[in-house]
Amino acid sequence: MQSRSRALLLTLVYLSLAVGCGAAFAARADVIDPSVDRSPVDLALSPDGKWLVTANETSGSVSLIDAAAGRVVDELRIGSHPAHIDFTPDGTTILATNQWSGELSLLAIREDKLAAIGTVHVGGHPQGFAIAPDNRTVYVGLTAAAQVAQVDLRSLSVVRRIDVGNWPRYLTLSPDGTRLAVGSSGDAEIEVIDTATAEALYEEPLANGVNIGHMTPSADGQYAYFTWMIYRTNPITRDNIQRGWVLASRIGRVRLDGASYREAISLDVPEMAVADPHGLAISGDGQRLVASSSGTHELLVYRLPDLPFVSTGGPGDLIDRRLQRDRDRFSRIDVGGRPMGLEIASDNQTVYVANYLKNSLQSVDLKTKQVVREIDLGGPSTPSPARQGMAIFYDAQHSLDQWYSCHSCHQNGGINSRPMDTWNDGTEMTLKTVLPLYELTQTGPWTWHGWQEDLDDAMKKSFTVTMQGKQPTQTQTDALIEFLSTMPSPPNPFTEPDGTLSAAAQRGKELFHSSRAACADCHSGPQFTDGEIHDVGTGSKSDHYDGYNTPTLRGTYRKVRWMHSGRAKSLERVLTDLHSPEKVSGLPKLSDDEVDDLIAYLRSL
Repeated sequence: MQSRSRALLLTLVYLSLAVGCGAAFAARADVIDPSVDRSPVDLALSPDGKWLVTANETSGSVSLIDAAAGRVVDELRIGSHPAHIDFTPDGTTILATNQWSGELSLLAIREDKLAAIGTVHVGGHPQGFAIAPDNRTVYVGLTAAAQVAQVDLRSLSVVRRIDVGNWPRYLTLSPDGTRLAVGSSGDAEIEVIDTATAEALYEEPLANGVNIGHMTPSADGQYAYFTWMIYRTNPITRDNIQRGWVLASRIGRVRLDGASYREAISLDVPEMAVADPHGLAISGDGQRLVASSSGTHELLVYRLPDLPFVSTGGPGDLIDRRLQRDRDRFSRIDVGGRPMGLEIASDNQTVYVANYLKNSLQSVDLKTKQVVREIDLGGPSTPSPARQGMAIFYDAQHSLDQWYSCHSCHQNGGINSRPMDTWNDGTEMTLKTVLPLYELTQTGPWTWHGWQEDLDDAMKKSFTVTMQGKQPTQTQTDALIEFLSTMPSPPNPFTEPDGTLSAAAQRGKELFHSSRAACADCHSGPQFTDGEIHDVGTGSKSDHYDGYNTPTLRGTYRKVRWMHSGRAKSLERVLTDLHSPEKVSGLPKLSDDEVDDLIAYLRSL
């Protein structure tokens, strides 16, 4: 209750500052430490083209930029970990999701200042959203909850929750608002939903897909376009990487007006691949499609009308040679840093880019293929060692021919949805689920088999073996470890608002620590791992090492696959079959109620 009262008080303070005669940007900017990196992850352009706004992830703020003058005129703190931002179609309201605080923030521009006008708690780590043409209805992807929240902006309430696939990070609406396309990255599929009934009309699978990025509709409402990557489940060799047979990048589209197999193009150029495609925008005249390749620091510019999209049997492993030979059909613009969200101005020539690592908003000219303006959003003049390590983590140029980055597998330091062969145990095709990197320095030894006891050596092997790149310098290795050791873990959305456990989770906790389930015999301590190697009968014949390192249970709610092989797609199967008490320690089978309580507790960790 205190936190809500404090939030209301802060809102009133912000409102009074916005409308007060002497309100000044400098006064409010002091609230946000000028030495804090802004890290803009997304941006939006007002319908009249006058204003730009950025969602700044690490500073928890929104910046207001005068588009014509090219300068920041205001900044307002909104919440924890902003993820997505946009104007309502009528331009009166700005919406932004705060992923870690579970909120949708509503802002307005009053007398050239930002004003907070409302907040809707949606929970579940909200990320992308889509605004209906009525300026009232918003659909918000709840990544941790496998749901889309339908929000009414007039009542500031969630009016419906729609169950979808795992990790619905980004979504888009048809221009008439009747079809909602949801990128369920955890299940590697695009779901198309009838907004009137909230029923899924059809799902389009993305075989072996990971990391679905931004989505946008075509003007005629026929297609939803999106970026994604594909993991091909082949041994990590130089030849396989260069053929696009390990990780590769795609732009795809699915029909919004009826089920039809997805169509796609390959993005990767031989010896100069594309990595971590993320942002996506289509020009108003329908002639250009622009994507951000965040791992290779560039924009990818395509002539849309004759893009060679291929459905069944395609699109092939490398870029269509016709695109590669024609710079009007395909070109690359180096912008540096980490380009993320994009907007194309009404002139169909200017692209605005939220550049995460440069703490800037960039203006790029599609004709000259140059960055013509860079607007500093604030932050330190010299990056800290951790920030330098962050740049390495997101940089695909540390891999062979820049095919993938650390982020490609450990999305934002976490996990992805596929078991992978990282080759770090010296064997091919012993696929294992990707382990999260949060609290990495506290969870040694490392790897599923626990053979790696030297974190410094582990970092170097990641670059030279898993990524087949060059040996990093010691300075680079130290910076990367500094970044990982200071990277915060996302807050758990499955606890009560005050951080306490639900009644079911409390019962599950007691069971977890009891001799009845004996979970804490191995999953002990603050990270729920004893750091020891155990053989509990879950191994594979192809394993090079015996036994498995007890994995941390922190962040269990984030997973969509469990066990080292990923063969469990639910916690229920883990507890009742593959890793049940009777199989692990010969204890009696858990009842259905005990399983439910234990799952509630595991999700709260």
